[in-house]
Amino acid sequence: MSVRKSISSAYFSITAVVLVASILAMGFLQMYLSMEYFKTDKEKTLSDIVTIASARTYAAGQTNIHIWQDSDALKSIQSSISLIGQSSGNLVFAANASGKIVLCSEGELCQHHGTIPEKILQQLDTQGSYFETGDLGGLTPHRFYTSARPLYSPDKEIIGYIFASADAAGMGVFVSDMFSSFVLSAGLMLLVASVLSILLTSRLTTPLRRIASAARKFGAGDFSVRVPLEGDDEVAQLAQTFNNMASSLERIDSSRASFMGNIAHELRTPMTTIKGFIDGMLDGTIPTDMQQHYLSLVSQEVGRLARLTQNMLDITKLEAGEYKVNASSYDIWETITAVVLSAEQRIEENHIQIEGFAPSKTMVYADSDLVYQVVYNLFDNALKFTPPDGSISFSVTKQGCFVKVDITNTGEGIAEDSLPFVFDRFYKEDQSRGLNTKGSGLGLHICKVLINLSGGKIWAESKPGSWCRFSFILPTNCPDPQKTKPTR
Repeated sequence: MSVRKSISSAYFSITAVVLVASILAMGFLQMYLSMEYFKTDKEKTLSDIVTIASARTYAAGQTNIHIWQDSDALKSIQSSISLIGQSSGNLVFAANASGKIVLCSEGELCQHHGTIPEKILQQLDTQGSYFETGDLGGLTPHRFYTSARPLYSPDKEIIGYIFASADAAGMGVFVSDMFSSFVLSAGLMLLVASVLSILLTSRLTTPLRRIASAARKFGAGDFSVRVPLEGDDEVAQLAQTFNNMASSLERIDSSRASFMGNIAHELRTPMTTIKGFIDGMLDGTIPTDMQQHYLSLVSQEVGRLARLTQNMLDITKLEAGEYKVNASSYDIWETITAVVLSAEQRIEENHIQIEGFAPSKTMVYADSDLVYQVVYNLFDNALKFTPPDGSISFSVTKQGCFVKVDITNTGEGIAEDSLPFVFDRFYKEDQSRGLNTKGSGLGLHICKVLINLSGGKIWAESKPGSWCRFSFILPTNCPDPQKTKPTR
């Protein structure tokens, strides 16, 4: 539960911070752009009004240098700028060359009185225009947008200035309305985003809670639980990976339990037999003339324990990756010949016929020691289960970039339902594991591990009551073994 709270809180906090920051940034940007647009629009409008008023002033006064002393001209200019001011909804006023305000579109109601500040006049004289958002150096009761330009005589002498002003209070109303709308829309956005964030967070954390619950059950030893899969996003992939891990852990746990049971059984049977024979000799149950026979049986069981222990050590090293494969190109028939010659006495004692033994140089690319162990185990297995006067045949064929080796023996074969398990650890078709049981059930598993290390493959085929065949493939020193795949 703490995981869910922590993820939910973090996700919601991050979402809230991002949303609030984004909304504030968007709001400030929108207000700034709107104010700049409003200001630019006012500047253009007032500039146009000043242009029109200047033109009307020129027309009325004929650009007379003494225009402000001409009463007729003043009346005409007053009439023009009053009309312009009323039609545009703005204030229009004029100042003489010294900056004193002499005319206003509002007449006696004009709010502009006094003289234009020298700084403003200097800017008008040098730049030919002026625009500000302010009180015009204290001439207006509050902030106005004001645009102005000078009037010139035919001799390019400044004879006065025309101003146009608009009350800036409208901007305040505009900003206030826009801010109210922004706060309302931002509040709705945050509300909707909060609800969506809670829903999405819940949907995101639900499978994580399931995975956490499954992990707790795994910790308690229950490896059968699985996480339900929903969708195909990253969380679903995590759940799938978790389920795959759970399946692997379940198999490993089952294999471990089976492995420990098999080890206990394999060790207990010969040890019980040995103890029984020795106790029988010590307490006189076994007569003196039979002790030699039973001592030979004890020796066989001790040998069986030694082989079992060695096989277990070999498997541990191989599966732990402690063995370094030293692959090289060599003739596979050298290994087969060495194995067959080493078992010559057993072959003759059981009158077993060897078929297909026709060495012909066939190169493989593998570790010769590993391959020897595989061939030895398979041939030894064939000798154990081939009846007297039976036969064992070899077949070595090249298939593209691989070499296939078959070892077939006559006899009872392997039951069809046992074939898929013959390479499992401790598997025996005879599950009794009693006295004189052939093998420990580890030899074929070792063969599978060794062949896999060599980059090959091994399998078994059988016809119950007739024959059994073990086949494996090994790579050759081919540039690209994957281009030619072997066939079974």
